[in-house]
Order: sequence, then C-alpha cells, then structure tokens
Amino acid sequence: MSHETAPDIQNLEHHECWAMLRTVSVGRLAVLADGRPDIFPINYTVDGGTLVFRTGEGTKLAGASEGAAVALEADGVDPDTALAWSVVVKGIAEVVTGTDQVLATAELYLFPWQAGKKDAFVRIAPDSITGRRFKVTEPLTWWTQLSGAAKASPE
Repeated sequence: MSHETAPDIQNLEHHECWAMLRTVSVGRLAVLADGRPDIFPINYTVDGGTLVFRTGEGTKLAGASEGAAVALEADGVDPDTALAWSVVVKGIAEVVTGTDQVLATAELYLFPWQAGKKDAFVRIAPDSITGRRFKVTEPLTWWTQLSGAAKASPE
C-alpha cells in the first residue's frame, strides 16, 4: 500500500521507528472494549522487538488480552530542530505468563505512573510499525474553520 505524503513529511524506516519509540516512555493504547474502540495513556518500554506495559484489572487489560489486536501510538518533538515524529505500532497483545517470563519482564524496571495494583505485564508483538517525521508549523499559520471566514467590520 502506498501512502502519499506532503514534501515536508518524511516516512520513517523500520529501524527509525524503533529508535523513536525508545526515546519516550508514554504512548496511547487503542483496544476494542465491548465492540467499541477505546484509548488509554500508558507508559511502556521497548523489549527487543516488542513493547511491554503494566496494568491492573479492568477495561484496558480485558481489551489487551488473549491475542487481541491493538494499536499503540507514540510521538515527540525535538525542540532544537522543531521536527515532530509519530509512530504507530499495530499488533497482537498477550498477557505475560509463566514464572520465568514474568520474572524476566519484571527486570525491565517498568513502573506505572498511577498508583494501584498493576501486576499484569502485557507484551505487544508488532505486525506493523509505521512512522513519520515532519516540521512543526508555527501556530499562527494553522488553518482553522475560521481562517477563511469573512472578517467583521470594526464598526
């Protein structure tokens, strides 16, 4: 599938996407919950060619269990270059089980920001990873619905 992009948007190579994902620890996890999409902020870590996060019982864990299809989006901005990036990972989520796997995953030093019992580790095995980099536009040049509206007379 080919994606057309504006000249100032650069599609990231696979290895660049992984490099960007390693520079931040917060993303947004998209899952299906009761047949509807839902999105949760999570903190994650890269572990080899997978992503891992911790969570507790609830909608997020239910939506990211038993081989569920999920998506994770993370992004950032380099303040020195004003270049922004965005990476989307799509894949299958599995709760980490088995004593050896849980102990190995616990060594990742992945600590949730929110307090509470978060004893489930979930691993996302990607089947698709895409990303792009682009220059951040000055806020005064952003187009809005009012950009083309006729201006009222100051009278």
